Amino acid sequence: MERRSTGRLIWTTLLRMDLEELAARQHGMLARRQLLTFGIDADRVRNQVQARRWAHRSSRVVSTFTGGMDAQQRRWLGVLHAGPSAMVGSLTAARDLGLRGWDRDDVTIWVTDPLHDEPVDGIRFFRTRRPLDLLQAPGDPPTARLEPALLLWGAYEAPWRHAFGCLAAAVQQGRTTPERLLQWVDQLRPLRRAAHFRAAVAEIAGGVRSVSEADVARMCRLGGLQLPRRQQPRLDSRGQQRYTDCEWDVPVDEVVVLEVEGTFHMDVQHWAADKKRARRLTTRGRHVVSCTAWELRHEPEQLAQDLARLGVPTVPGRGASRGPDRAA
Repeated sequence: MERRSTGRLIWTTLLRMDLEELAARQHGMLARRQLLTFGIDADRVRNQVQARRWAHRSSRVVSTFTGGMDAQQRRWLGVLHAGPSAMVGSLTAARDLGLRGWDRDDVTIWVTDPLHDEPVDGIRFFRTRRPLDLLQAPGDPPTARLEPALLLWGAYEAPWRHAFGCLAAAVQQGRTTPERLLQWVDQLRPLRRAAHFRAAVAEIAGGVRSVSEADVARMCRLGGLQLPRRQQPRLDSRGQQRYTDCEWDVPVDEVVVLEVEGTFHMDVQHWAADKKRARRLTTRGRHVVSCTAWELRHEPEQLAQDLARLGVPTVPGRGASRGPDRAA
């Protein structure tokens, strides 16, 4: 009897160690199906929750802590709730793999099977028929590789301009290369917008580092302006090196700088930082003006007229008239 009790105690201790290791690996998040493999049924889970040691997070997941969840725990919640084949995808995966400036509040989880139960707060499930194990990057929690994360998001979830801008940002930030993106466009066939992706990657590889730069070239062509210098290094009034979006030399030894504000500049923090940047880049001979990416895309000729009035050089015989503004 004593030997049997001792054996049961040793087995329980080892079991507890394994469960603790699993909980630590998953940042304190555990699926009920995992707990069952350790002999922990619904009654024992309920006891832990009533004792306020654990907390219900969804119909399928509990946490070994109470209180709020951090970003990593929210990802584990989505993956564990969705099932063994699920993974973090889309812009959530891109954020975790280092992409800056494209954060979203909701966590996106890719699944291969539709879910038939209640939604989970803060989690968005995206169904795909593609074999997720082929798209997975190394590490925990299961997360999609950057290229398929961006391409599938751009193909099926995003407006085209956002898809283009996100790919350009990933290349600009050194997170991927045009060559890797093209390889994944082929690997993901059939892929919606595949032709658009190939054209976009060709532009990015040719030096267009953001969707706005492509629109600047279009604006100059339609408005008859000379092409600007791009990404010029400048020291601001505090000695910090900055890179301007577009510059033109104008008469009287002056420079006009155009700074393009994208939609991600619209929150207060980015807006304030942009205003400080423009102010500190302005000198006696350097005039900084700004426009929105929407203006650049949808009102290029009006913007070109405004720049021409500031002295930006034009190309004779090309573009719109420099006369009075036409009605919008």
